Amino acid sequence: MELKSTTPIGASEPPVGREGPQRVRAFIGGHQAFFILLGVLLAQLLLLSVEITRKSEGPLIKVAAVAFFRPFQRTLQSSVNGTTGAWYTLGSLWRAQQENRRLRDELAADRSHILELSEKAAEDDRLRSLLDFKNRLPFQTVAAEVIAASPGQASNAIFIDKGTDSALVTDLAVLTPSGVVGKIVSVYEHTSQVLLITDPASGVGSILATSRVQGVVKGAGRNQCQLQYIMNEQPVAAGEDVLTSGLDQIFPQGLPVGTVIKVGEGNIYKNILVQPAAALDRLESVLVVLKPPSKQ
Repeated sequence: MELKSTTPIGASEPPVGREGPQRVRAFIGGHQAFFILLGVLLAQLLLLSVEITRKSEGPLIKVAAVAFFRPFQRTLQSSVNGTTGAWYTLGSLWRAQQENRRLRDELAADRSHILELSEKAAEDDRLRSLLDFKNRLPFQTVAAEVIAASPGQASNAIFIDKGTDSALVTDLAVLTPSGVVGKIVSVYEHTSQVLLITDPASGVGSILATSRVQGVVKGAGRNQCQLQYIMNEQPVAAGEDVLTSGLDQIFPQGLPVGTVIKVGEGNIYKNILVQPAAALDRLESVLVVLKPPSKQ
């Protein structure tokens, strides 16, 4: 019995060699979801097995995440630490500056307070000395404050805060505990003008403390005086004290006038320069010697 081919005439038969791979691809394509699930399961098993072998280091995902983010963490931590340190340093500097400012203010206030206390202490000492001197004097005096000086670079007059309201008159002696200041030349109701012994128009009857030679102290300006009318043959030495003689009827006897600082020969009389005993350029408080009451 003869078999006949069923292949149409002119049609080519499919190649036998390609049939296997095509069937495999067709099978895989038809079961794609199955193979994907199988791949996921295999991956899970692989990861699970690796995690089991790395029990001491923790889960693999965690290890991988830590390893991946560690550089970023270090950079971020370094930046945060640097910023925190800079902010802390800035805050410390600001607090230190505020503390220094507070301390400077306190120091300035303390210095001002100390100066104020020193000034009060000096004033108390000055007034106490003036009061003690007043109590030792055998004549009546009235205390006065210096309120002004005559205009000019080398002023030879001052003004005090007592006048006719305190029974002051002209030609009254003005003193300090250190020595003679001058005499009153003008009197007003509440003030008086005092001519200092350094003025050329002034004159103080004087006597040398050692030789007891008498003369007259005249003003020489520049905060100095001259002892006049001392004969050339009279012994006078620098450093000798000059006292009031009381012969001018203005200044009581025995008060300090000054100290001889220079002696020279003249035509008839010596040229004697005297430094006033009182600090005439720093006067603050003085005593005015009152006239004794007239006897009836």
